[in-house]
Amino acid sequence: MKTAISLPDALFEEIDACARTLRMTRSGLLAEAARAFVANHRRPDATQAWNDAIDAAGQPGADPAAQAFRRRTAELIRRGAKGRR
Repeated sequence: MKTAISLPDALFEEIDACARTLRMTRSGLLAEAARAFVANHRRPDATQAWNDAIDAAGQPGADPAAQAFRRRTAELIRRGAKGRR
């Protein structure tokens, strides 16, 4: 898509020089810069944030203490149910 933007002369010259140095088109450089800017300012996706946290820390309740607690609780519930009959 084509668009027209206004830039200060000094910024335009910096962009032009940078594009030449990187052997990119001016449009390519501006598109890459815009992608990076948008990526850095995107609102985080809540689901992705939870997935990232779980990847870093593991599933909630997957630690040995939580598993032992669930086993003890289940055993107490089974004993309690048998005692009532």
